[in-house]
Amino acid sequence: MKSRTTRSLTIDAFDARAVDIDTVELDQLYTLSIGVGWPHRPEDWQFLRDTGHGIVVHDEIGRVLGSAMWFPHGTDFATVGMVITSPRLQALGTAQWLMKRILSAAKGRNLRLNATRAARKLYLSLGFRRERTVFQRQAEVQRSGEVPSPSEGGELRKLARKDLPAIAQLDAQAFGAARLDLLAALLGQSAGVGLYRQGRLEAFALCRPFGRGHVVGPVVASSDEDAIQVVAPHVAAHEGQFLRVDTHLADGEFSSFLARCGLVFFDTVTTMSLGGEFRDPNDRSGQTPVTYALASQALG
Repeated sequence: MKSRTTRSLTIDAFDARAVDIDTVELDQLYTLSIGVGWPHRPEDWQFLRDTGHGIVVHDEIGRVLGSAMWFPHGTDFATVGMVITSPRLQALGTAQWLMKRILSAAKGRNLRLNATRAARKLYLSLGFRRERTVFQRQAEVQRSGEVPSPSEGGELRKLARKDLPAIAQLDAQAFGAARLDLLAALLGQSAGVGLYRQGRLEAFALCRPFGRGHVVGPVVASSDEDAIQVVAPHVAAHEGQFLRVDTHLADGEFSSFLARCGLVFFDTVTTMSLGGEFRDPNDRSGQTPVTYALASQALG
């Protein structure tokens, strides 16, 4: 059962109160994120509320002024995201107050988040360390791109619910934490493509509605070639539509493939961690699965 948080904070000469994120209207959350230029639809907010925990700050007349969420994976790991404060409150300590409450709620877990440029200083002050840059690539796909045939012995399949155990096992190797519940929720909203060899899942890519169009992620593979094979069908299926991929990879064949498909660099954020070990996807040998694309910046 999610706890209800009711402590108050005096901000800029008025009182604000923190409450559980489930207690506010989706339209209020949508207005908050649109106010800072984030593309989340009400449906995206609802998915995040279904898979995580969070708090919002509102003023005396119920206007939502800020939010922060955390998403548990197993018993010792979580990601942090959707840390938003309205522009006029960003310099008044609201985000720090929200983050300290999230850190308290997630105490005992290793944490990972993706920080905007404006928020990096805050997270550094809370003990987070920089890891890698996330490159947000997006565009209206103008051509279908390449649809390479699987290498000898490989077979591309549409993923179904029965594939969840194999998806979760491969993802855990790449991500460094078990995310079975999240992947089950994502699979329910996504089209999935898996690369099998000798009956074993070796790469996968999920694609779901998000923001202005669709997002491809997570993508897990052991080589650029395999990652391209599972992403290419999603690119081909969304020719002329808006598509987004968040990746730690700035170069290599996978990055070049995204560029050839018209997915240009739009923005960057910085992956940061508190405790635990971050698995750098740039250290890829072709033998061990790595995360080629994030599920989202909030979910990792």
